[in-house]
Amino acid sequence: MIEFGRARTKTHRSAGIRYHSCRDTSSGVNYFTAAHDRTIMTDYTGADLFVDALAEYGVTHVFGNPGTTELPVVHAIAESEIEYVLGLHEDIAVGMAGGYAQTRRYHAHHDDSVLPLGVANLHTTPGLAHGLGNLYAAKIAGAPLLVTAGNHSTDFRHEEPILSGDLLRLTRQFCKQSHEVLDVSAVPTMVRRAVRTALTPPTGPVFLGLPLDTMMAETDARPERLGPIPTAGGGDAAAIERAADLLVGADAPVLVVGDHVARAGADAVAAAVDLAEAAGTRVHGEILSCEVDFPMDHDQWVSPIPPDEDLARTLLDADTVVFAGCSTNTTLTRHEHALVSDDTTCIHLSDAVREIGKNQPADAAVIGDPGVVLGELAARVRDRLDEETREDRLEAVASVKEMVEAQMASMGAGEEADDDDPRASKDELVDALQEAAPEAFVVDEGVTAKYAMLTRWPLQPEQYISNKGGGLGYGLPASVGAAFAESQRDDPRDVLGFVGDGSYLYYPHSLYTAARHDLDLTVVIPDNRNYRILKDNTLDLLGGEEADYDWVGMEFEPPVDIPTNAESHGARGELIELPDEITPAVEAALDRDGPDVLDVLVHD
Repeated sequence: MIEFGRARTKTHRSAGIRYHSCRDTSSGVNYFTAAHDRTIMTDYTGADLFVDALAEYGVTHVFGNPGTTELPVVHAIAESEIEYVLGLHEDIAVGMAGGYAQTRRYHAHHDDSVLPLGVANLHTTPGLAHGLGNLYAAKIAGAPLLVTAGNHSTDFRHEEPILSGDLLRLTRQFCKQSHEVLDVSAVPTMVRRAVRTALTPPTGPVFLGLPLDTMMAETDARPERLGPIPTAGGGDAAAIERAADLLVGADAPVLVVGDHVARAGADAVAAAVDLAEAAGTRVHGEILSCEVDFPMDHDQWVSPIPPDEDLARTLLDADTVVFAGCSTNTTLTRHEHALVSDDTTCIHLSDAVREIGKNQPADAAVIGDPGVVLGELAARVRDRLDEETREDRLEAVASVKEMVEAQMASMGAGEEADDDDPRASKDELVDALQEAAPEAFVVDEGVTAKYAMLTRWPLQPEQYISNKGGGLGYGLPASVGAAFAESQRDDPRDVLGFVGDGSYLYYPHSLYTAARHDLDLTVVIPDNRNYRILKDNTLDLLGGEEADYDWVGMEFEPPVDIPTNAESHGARGELIELPDEITPAVEAALDRDGPDVLDVLVHD
């Protein structure tokens, strides 16, 4: 069956012929049909071809901040059905594209027609440099992005005009691939290759430079078919067999799940549950886990591993540890002792070759799709492990879980604060959010409030993403991108941005885009009016007590009026000073259309 593609006012034109895109839904092949149109004689350029390729692959939004070198692409987008989403800073555009892609990936797990790709268009060298912070964040989050930037014409660069620079050198350390399209005839292949590379596991950003002369050149080339995106496969059978033998022979094995599990889909999370139940393991999230890789209300889920050396070493103290889909399982600063003992048997499972055996030797190593590998491993372990051993292991899990819950409960609670402080603790804030919005899709950059959320809210798969990269300024733009993604669903979820005050102040003008597009978004600010994470790290690195330090550059004094700031960008702002005001304020914000910012005062 042939299905016609979207109509464009300016689509596939050359020599007075308009080409309409078609798709054979049985084979997935794109075709083109031609019809003479005497009313349209506009030249068909590299920019038209680039935009048509995006549209053919299913791109619906391009996030950007335009400049002169991007004008051909921007005008081509304007004449297509793709929506250009203006961000007031290039790093906002990249952050929006990242949050959009992470959220759309969850949608794509249930709908094959969804293209889980974020696209950002930036302005040559300075604009691309502005976007590097969130390009780094997208890399660590594995967000499938196509980031583009215009550039000077190739025959003009020897004069070193203003805004010149080496775009590829800027991006290579943050991208799976970085290339520049130097001839219009290469546009179809290079766009197809870039999109496939971004979407192929392990997913991540790809960069394409788009020079002015390439984008303005005439062409009769056409987009190439994208083709199916491969998975990482089922893994080596012998390696899975060895992993099963090691798990069955273990005394008290531990399963550490990383974010590559969630990226592989809800079925992969279910497979992790199958393995944990079959092997009787306790389960932890890797250090800096930023997606839900295991249901947090499951009896065998214990906790995420915090980036604290002593706690991490305690939780990783086991005779056998399975690292499934991990990539960030280490501390923020140098640890004095090994996080995993040398005599621990380590089993590594991942779709990313470079993560296998990266920080610990791998006694068994399987490269493949995490869901497929975990499922196969679960089946083999279930067949071999006797029920008595499994029950003994589960009793040990329950004992450890009780101990760990007592330790983790204080993280983020602010118990050291004065009892007379009227502000909410971070725990109270999280509890109120869960009460008001238990099913919301959460985008988290709460930083020091993160562990209050991860230890108190039983989040479910595909409900949560966070800033895995650690640099501030991703959470608010990503929340806007997530709201765009949810708005495309028939039954959109409420999007709740959980963004610390320090993070919010990086890019508050992200809200302009949310207001401009009337996005339904609620942003909650856990506001302690300081960079708490830096104070905590000071005490960790340098020792002493808080009273010993002047905290230079770490206090917001005088404080920024966040509600007024939010309103200046078109959102609705509200200051919340008392704990019992939180739940009704969140419920009211969720009931309203448009963006809301709730500035909730919390103590440390």
